[in-house]
Amino acid sequence: VQLQASGGGLVQAGGSLRLSCAASGSTFSFNVMGWYRQAPGKQRELVATITSSGSTNYADSVKGRFTTSRDNAKNAVYLQMNYLKDEDTAVYYCNVYTRRFRDYNYWGQGTQVTVSS
Repeated sequence: VQLQASGGGLVQAGGSLRLSCAASGSTFSFNVMGWYRQAPGKQRELVATITSSGSTNYADSVKGRFTTSRDNAKNAVYLQMNYLKDEDTAVYYCNVYTRRFRDYNYWGQGTQVTVSS
């Protein structure tokens, strides 16, 4: 399974970006898809997840600003980021997980998001 993330870049504070991630090479869909981020010198943290039924979970720091969605037919997950802040600067990783007799957990290669003030 390969995850291809795109959409990162440089944006001014208050601006918006949309990240996309598509999973290929899988014969089944993933129950949970989501986004994590890692800033320099910090641990990787959860940003947002969405289940196959559409239930979402967000880090407190992004609630009201970020929205995650998914396209089950394309095995893709998206992250719309609005009102970006300096502290959102990080490498963003997409993640997919499901359990079918065993755990299937995959990470994308990461895409850099840089917010300038």
